[in-house]
Amino acid sequence: MKRILIFSLALCAAALSCGCSSTDSESSDNGSVAEQSSSKTETVSSESEETEEEAESSESEAAEGDSEAEGEYTLLADFSQGPSEDFYSSDGWSNGLPFNCSWIASNCVFEDGVLKMSINEAEDGSYTGAEHRTNEMYGYGLYEVSMKPAKNVGIISSFFTYTGPTDGNPWDEIDIEFLGKDTTQVQFNYYTNGSAEGHEYLYDLGFDASEDFHTYGFRWEEDKITWYVDGEAVYEATEDIPTTPGRIMMNVWNGIGVDDWIGAYDGTTPLTAEYQWVRFTAEE
Repeated sequence: MKRILIFSLALCAAALSCGCSSTDSESSDNGSVAEQSSSKTETVSSESEETEEEAESSESEAAEGDSEAEGEYTLLADFSQGPSEDFYSSDGWSNGLPFNCSWIASNCVFEDGVLKMSINEAEDGSYTGAEHRTNEMYGYGLYEVSMKPAKNVGIISSFFTYTGPTDGNPWDEIDIEFLGKDTTQVQFNYYTNGSAEGHEYLYDLGFDASEDFHTYGFRWEEDKITWYVDGEAVYEATEDIPTTPGRIMMNVWNGIGVDDWIGAYDGTTPLTAEYQWVRFTAEE
């Protein structure tokens, strides 16, 4: 009887022991799953926060990069954005010979993402040209333009620096000029105290500049001037280099009395040169 009672008590104890073990195991497993779920949620949340921070950081870096890109130029006039506060259009006067036109501001038009500068015929039969220039003067550094010159005999489309007697200075000038009679060439030139003797140089481009936009420029240094086409140095001058800071200018004009240079103008109008942007990087 004692053995039977002891055996029965043992069975009950074993049964109770298994039940507790099963319940504890489930409770323990459920706790582990909950902890894992919580851990995963925290991980996802943390990853999401990190992703947002990275995105914000990337946006911030991109903005800083844009700012730095804009900041690396002393002057940047992007004509796709319209007029630049750094420039104004000449209006109501003429330079005299060899220019056979007067400057009219309305011949400078910002449209289709570019600055369009035109030669037109006035009501009295005379001609009007276009000129755009900076308010300030600039010295040594890299000058660049993206442009497409007008094509026609007897005209010039240009990008240059200039100062002279009207500014109370000697006539110093550095030129990039397209003679409309042959836009497969570009002329480089410069004036030092009014003299350009022996300075002109015609460069064969290998393409027609009037058909598409290209980048042209020059680096003005104390001892030399280097001209560029699409970022490639193509010509250098080292004698009698100008020293006086000047305005950055562009103009389009028809000539008279210089037929041996640009050909005889035939009266065709309108004729338009286009400019996408101008930039200058100052260098010591």
